[in-house]
Amino acid sequence: MIFDEKLRWYGFWTVDRLQKGGITRKYYEEIRESFREGTSVEKTQEKLQKLIAHAVKTTEFYKDFDENTPLEQLPVVNKDTFRSNYEAMTSAAYRDAKDNRIMCTSGSTGTPLSMVQNRDKIDHNTAASIFLGAVGGFYIGMKEAFIRVWVNNVKKSRLQLLAENLIMVDSSSMDDEALGKIFSMIEKKKVKCLVGYSSALGELSRYISRYQIDTSKCRVRSILPISEAMPVSVRKALKEQFRCPVRAWYSNEENGIMGIQNPDDEGYHIDTESYYYEILKLDRDEPAQPGELGRIVITDLYNYAFPILRYDNGDLAIARKKEKNGRYKLYLTELYGRRSDMIYDCDGNALTPYIITNNLWDVEGVAQFRFIQEDVTKYTLWLNGDREKMNVDNIRERILPYLGDRAELSIEFVDEIPVLNSGKRKYIENRCAKYRVPTASDGAEIARKV
Repeated sequence: MIFDEKLRWYGFWTVDRLQKGGITRKYYEEIRESFREGTSVEKTQEKLQKLIAHAVKTTEFYKDFDENTPLEQLPVVNKDTFRSNYEAMTSAAYRDAKDNRIMCTSGSTGTPLSMVQNRDKIDHNTAASIFLGAVGGFYIGMKEAFIRVWVNNVKKSRLQLLAENLIMVDSSSMDDEALGKIFSMIEKKKVKCLVGYSSALGELSRYISRYQIDTSKCRVRSILPISEAMPVSVRKALKEQFRCPVRAWYSNEENGIMGIQNPDDEGYHIDTESYYYEILKLDRDEPAQPGELGRIVITDLYNYAFPILRYDNGDLAIARKKEKNGRYKLYLTELYGRRSDMIYDCDGNALTPYIITNNLWDVEGVAQFRFIQEDVTKYTLWLNGDREKMNVDNIRERILPYLGDRAELSIEFVDEIPVLNSGKRKYIENRCAKYRVPTASDGAEIARKV
């Protein structure tokens, strides 16, 4: 690290020690030890029961449960449950705390959600982001460009930008003119770390490839995609273009950064010091078998202002747990992303979205695409780009074998594929009623059962 980067790195820890008694550093070391040695099974159980007891004593939502109720006997909740029961799920002990923080989800696939976090949770989030950044090659003080939609509630002040050595890059527009300006800024300002939506980073990669941009003068040392699954082909392209590691964070606004992609495969190492994960079956609230695709259900071990217990966040994964000497590590060997992004062949077998994205990413002439499952056997592919260069027959040959003999694939050319409210670009969409994602009415039903 050069001088000003070192100054920010050591300055941060000095302020943490003087103002907070070194609490962020303490959490940083605990998370690092957990990553290296594994998390204590016994201590995790103690954290779970302490959190459950707190929720029972201080929230209306859990008040009818016993303080010693095992986690698996609590209801599985989702984002709609939070919206419908926000006040009842908020802890009375923290409701008026002046040092709480409100986090807001983008609402890219539904209604936005505000989530309150207590001071200890905030400090733990900070420690996790610093550690998981370092794992990915990013250290406090590095010149960072953060590519996202910068709405008012997340914008940073000039003083914050200076202190963090951060550049806010807005991804509301991703046309060639905007991408050219973004690349020029990365090069001229000697940006060392790129953090941003996977789709935005993917658009940047495609821009570089499309115009054969020379990246040799760039100083990027780390790329950290967030919020969306990144196709393998895009990850490889970015790694080659910038000659640096590309390791996605697994994160969301309501919880924080929860894990990081492995260096040599597409799996993720989860921060089990901060979160307890269950992988439940797709159709019922029972543990999935080892190697079985299931729903990610999260218990946040540090948010006491709004106890998040058994939160089905809508993502699907296959997990692998390694246990030794009373400690464990958790890996998501396959992360499928949102259930609304899952597609199925004609026989109802789940397919990874990578089947589509990996087969379309390098097709000549394609600038943007969206693949839609309309019904059990009907699919639509929107294509935007140079129609004369696109080989439609080749595209069909690439995709149809995965969908089944009865599959009907309609290909439509469009002038533009709109982004979501959040600025993310949705590549896969499932509109089939048979595979619909739970709605707000399902969340209300959960509340009634409690």
